[in-house]
Amino acid sequence: MSKFFIDTNVLIYANDPRDESKQTRAIQLIGDLVRSGEGVLSTQVLQEYAHAAMSKLGMAEEIVLRQIHLLEKLEVICQSPSMIRRAVEIRKTYGVQFWDACIIANAESAECDLIYSEDFNTGRYYSGIRVVNPFDE
Repeated sequence: MSKFFIDTNVLIYANDPRDESKQTRAIQLIGDLVRSGEGVLSTQVLQEYAHAAMSKLGMAEEIVLRQIHLLEKLEVICQSPSMIRRAVEIRKTYGVQFWDACIIANAESAECDLIYSEDFNTGRYYSGIRVVNPFDE
């Protein structure tokens, strides 16, 4: 079975009505991955989402809690010390920001085939994992 890692920006767009086309695409993608059982995210993504949802989108804590509960239906990777070490290696190898390297390390640990994100170069491979910007499709 294929596995697809969801970056934080996809979760943010799913909850941000300011860009209706991105919101629609993000909601559709997350729903498809929940139904198929192929979606993966990490505790880092959940933390970043919760912070941005409350501070940037002004969402109420109760809504954020409900969203996190729903997102727990996806496979959730807990970041370990070995993944953090791997992120440092990935950062050096690819010259990406540390938090982006953590995303790659998490996706690698979960044996994902693809990362959905707009924060990387779409079509590029990192540690054998292809990145796709779901908003360019």
